[in-house]
Amino acid sequence: MKTPALVRNRNLLALPALIGVGLALWAYKEQAYSDSWRNTLEQDIRKIDEQTPGNLGVYVKHLGDGKALSYEADRFWYLGSAVKVPIAVAVLQSIDEGEHSLDDEMALEAGDKVDGSGDLVWQDDGVEYSLRSLLNEMLIESDNTAANMLIRLIGEDQLNERTRKNMGGKGFERITDFTQVRRDVYGELHPDARKLDNIELVKLASARFSEPRYEAVANALSLSKSELKADSMEQAYERYYARNLNSSTLEAYGTLLENLVEGELLSESSRDLLFKDMKIDRYDGYRLEAGLPSDVPFIQKTGTQLERACHVGVIDPLAEQQATTVIVVACAEALDEAKEAGAAFEQVGEAITRALLGKPD
Repeated sequence: MKTPALVRNRNLLALPALIGVGLALWAYKEQAYSDSWRNTLEQDIRKIDEQTPGNLGVYVKHLGDGKALSYEADRFWYLGSAVKVPIAVAVLQSIDEGEHSLDDEMALEAGDKVDGSGDLVWQDDGVEYSLRSLLNEMLIESDNTAANMLIRLIGEDQLNERTRKNMGGKGFERITDFTQVRRDVYGELHPDARKLDNIELVKLASARFSEPRYEAVANALSLSKSELKADSMEQAYERYYARNLNSSTLEAYGTLLENLVEGELLSESSRDLLFKDMKIDRYDGYRLEAGLPSDVPFIQKTGTQLERACHVGVIDPLAEQQATTVIVVACAEALDEAKEAGAAFEQVGEAITRALLGKPD
């Protein structure tokens, strides 16, 4: 007959083994869950891509389990206004480092003005705006002129140096101001278009796309259409996109967002300000967000240009230890940048909801 002491000793010896088995089962279940959501989501995204015109790229990372899904995410995608997030991060870093203050003011200059979203382009030269208001205009209203002013503040070289570091040092091409985007696109029609001043470029944008715009460029340069170097505005844009300016891989952009929510880039106060301007406290039901539950916090930014669209964001960015935080970067090309891209992104949001926003068994 075994003594009680012997039984206790054997039980104690068995305890580490039981703990080991329990940990192994937990790890197996966690790995199975990670594999399950990635496999399910990849199948759904592939189906969405097959049913959508053009091409789709998606990067999703669940910070709770550290696993990521990359679907065409290692190639370059044109970001459009999604570059405004790295611009905001770089400006806020300069504020955190004491180079500037949110209360500092900048005077609007003629050279800042550019067409597109926002109404700063129509304001008088010399009107002053605080950096706080410019950040708000750039992110909430997606104002291109505000973006130009903030790029002028820190300089393109510093912006790109900071962004390259914030994105992990690879998978990123140079950000230019929004006026340069216009000059580079029109420059594909004729080199002299790169010499047009800001106000001439704004006037060109008033011409309807595409043939009237094509003719307006020729007229602004005092050229005939036969002297232009591209056959259409569409061809000019495609040539511009091929240069990969204002582009990154979705994985690199995901690294930026991950570093942001993990507190690696900004002070807490700057982070909170940025999250507010990225609409953490509102639900627009647009693109990706239309496929997400309305009660789930989501910081976000969209980008749109001819046959190019992106929607980037972070689900539940303030979750404790990022246990339920999900990075999402989605871009599409060679399709209608509004209706078709919007429908595809909404379906991606729905797929993420099914795969990740429910609780694992």
